[in-house]
Amino acid sequence: MLQPLIDIDISQLITEDEESVDNFLTEKQERLLTEPLYSCWKPDNNRSFLVAANVGVFNSIYLSAIVPDVFLSMDVEIPDDWWEKEKRSYFNWEFGKPPNLVIEIVSNKVGEENTKKITRYAQMGVTYYVIFDPYKKLSDKILTFYVLPFGKSTPINQTFFPEIGLGLTLWEGEFENTLSKSWLRWCDEQGQIIPSGIEKAEIQSQRADEEKQRADEEKQRADEEKQRADEEKQRADEEKQRADEEKQRAERLVAKLRELGIDPSSL
Repeated sequence: MLQPLIDIDISQLITEDEESVDNFLTEKQERLLTEPLYSCWKPDNNRSFLVAANVGVFNSIYLSAIVPDVFLSMDVEIPDDWWEKEKRSYFNWEFGKPPNLVIEIVSNKVGEENTKKITRYAQMGVTYYVIFDPYKKLSDKILTFYVLPFGKSTPINQTFFPEIGLGLTLWEGEFENTLSKSWLRWCDEQGQIIPSGIEKAEIQSQRADEEKQRADEEKQRADEEKQRADEEKQRADEEKQRADEEKQRAERLVAKLRELGIDPSSL
C-alpha cells in the first residue's frame, strides 16, 4: 500500500455507524459477491485485491463516506494494522486509488443508486459501476453496467472487465438454502461462475465420488475379467484332465490288447 506524503487528520470522520439495515436477500447477495473471490478466485499474475461489502469509501476528508453494497479494488491489500481508524475504512489516499468496480443492490426507490450515488462514484474515479435491481424498482432492467471515465457515467453492454479479469452475470439457483432467479455472480471470460467455498467443496466432493465410482467400476471390470480368466483356466484344466483321462484309457486298452496277444496296430 502506498504511504501518504503527509499526515491526514481523520479523527472527525465517521467510519462506521449503526444505521445500516439490510434485508435477507441483500445480505446473502453481498456475501455471494465477496466470499467466492477469497475462496476460489486466483487473479492473473497473483494480483492482490480487496473485495468488501458495506465498507465506507472516502475520497476526501471534507466529504462523508459513500458506502457501496459491494466494491472490488485490484492491486491493494488490507494493512496488518487494519483495526486502526485510519486503516479501518477504504480511504482512497491510503490505498492510492479508488475501487475499480462498485455494485449497488436496489431494494427500494430511495437509495439514489442511479442519481446521487453514480455521480459520486464517477467523481471519485471508480471505473465501473453496476446496478443490480432484482425487483426492477428503478427500471425494467435487472442489471445495468456503467463506465465512469472522467467523472461521467456512460451505460455499456460490456459484462466482462478485462482490466480486472472478471465478469458479472445473472444466475438462477440456491445459495444457503435460499432459491432465487436473480442472483448476481462473478464469472470468468467464458461465463463460468466463480464458485463459493461451499460450492467448491461440493464440486470437489462430487468429483471425488465420481473418481471413486470410476475406480469401483474399474475394479469390478477387473474382477469380472479375472473371474472370466479363472473360468477359462478352469475349463482348460478340465479339458486337459479329460484329455489325460482319454489318453490313460487308450493306454490301458492297448496294454490289455497286448496281454491278449493282439497287436493294437492291426486293428
